[in-house]
Amino acid sequence: MSGRKIGCLFVLCLAVSGCSRTADRERTGAEPGKAPESAVSESGTEETVEEIPETDGSGEEDGVPETGDAYDFTICFAGDINLDENWGTTQFLDQQENGIYDCISGELVDIMKNADIMCLNNEFSYSSGGSPLEGKAYTFRAMPERVEVLHQLGVDAVSLANNHVYDYGREALLDTFTTLEENGIPYFGAGRDLEEAGQPLYLEVEGKRIALVGASRAEKNKMTPQATETDPGILRCYDTELFLESIREGKENADFCIAYVHWGTEYSFDLEQVQLDTGKAYLDAGADAVIGAHSHCLQGMEYYDGKPIIYSLGNYWFNEKTLDTMLLQLHFSGEEEESRLEVQVIPGVQAGYRTTYASEAEEQRRIYDFLEEISVNVEITDEGIVREAE
Repeated sequence: MSGRKIGCLFVLCLAVSGCSRTADRERTGAEPGKAPESAVSESGTEETVEEIPETDGSGEEDGVPETGDAYDFTICFAGDINLDENWGTTQFLDQQENGIYDCISGELVDIMKNADIMCLNNEFSYSSGGSPLEGKAYTFRAMPERVEVLHQLGVDAVSLANNHVYDYGREALLDTFTTLEENGIPYFGAGRDLEEAGQPLYLEVEGKRIALVGASRAEKNKMTPQATETDPGILRCYDTELFLESIREGKENADFCIAYVHWGTEYSFDLEQVQLDTGKAYLDAGADAVIGAHSHCLQGMEYYDGKPIIYSLGNYWFNEKTLDTMLLQLHFSGEEEESRLEVQVIPGVQAGYRTTYASEAEEQRRIYDFLEEISVNVEITDEGIVREAE
């Protein structure tokens, strides 16, 4: 799947008003879902940006594009990362000879780069300004130049719908938007006003359009504001109606829609009833998959009406705790008359500020068995393929 063109249509208002961009990313040759033989020592990523036609959902160029007879692509998701300047991850990063490549194992980095679309949760702001929110126990802010780590990891899009992107207030949130825009990283789940925060992000690969939508319900004390008609913020889903509208819009204007939700109880494998209820509602609204984050540990999975809910990806590279983690791959393939979605777990372990690929079969099986145990109705093969249990 190397050398595939990924079109990134920014529906958020970018630094260049109303612009759309196509990013061409050269991928390495490893087969998605399988670890390559050698680790990565440099990013190997080149991006070019060009304008593409605006779309309005009404025709071949203005809407869901016409496609060929067959398609085959992979979208990869990771959970929480943290590049806060005063946090242990970043301090550890700065001590490593090879930077982020000494923090996340080469096998995992190669899989991230070989995905046609790579998405993760950006759990902090990019800014040198702002002030920490009063009364908040943990506040996370990275210098804008840290955005280079996303390029080094092959990241194509980030969710900002979380409970830490506003930790340093309005100024730092606006700086975050600008930093990501200037560095060609599209985002979703937050915006300069409510319309932007709720707009899907559309990505194109192999003639198929994918909509990414994000929202958060991660705080009991709601300190991260929802965007308004005049003020920046995130999209929240304590009341699900706005998020359901975003999902419906995304599905109407794309071939596939994926909902990325920040929810759940921190460091708990138990699912909240609201996750079980609203996850199904998001699928009913048109999402083809629901992906969760925030709990800082893996949570279970469920199939509903033949579609997957991954309740939490857990920490990907967030702190020093020893925790199971994973990359999640959604493999879309098919023809015009038939579409297939295969879900695959790429198992890993976060420990001591490093995230490493679980390469031993016994360790992989331990993680798969645990995921099965905490899930609703799934089984996982020895290759990490997730299936609905009969």
